[in-house]
Amino acid sequence: MLEVNVSDFRKDIKSYLDRVAKNFETLIINRGKDDSIVVMSLDEYNSLVATNYELSSRKNEMRLDAAIEKLKGGKTFTKDLIEK
Repeated sequence: MLEVNVSDFRKDIKSYLDRVAKNFETLIINRGKDDSIVVMSLDEYNSLVATNYELSSRKNEMRLDAAIEKLKGGKTFTKDLIEK
């Protein structure tokens, strides 16, 4: 995660945006007395939105939790289980 003030961001905007886009870094622009701003790549944003959507359903959240517990227990998933 990068943090920069507005003045430094303005001086080298292209470099900061390239780092965000190419390295999947999150950039926080500190605006002093105003609220800070977060800049992230479109891919990262889309991933967050997709995850939020999947977890918005209690059923999906429970399925994900169950899958994580199975993986922690050393169990793996086969193709036929995934397709069901």
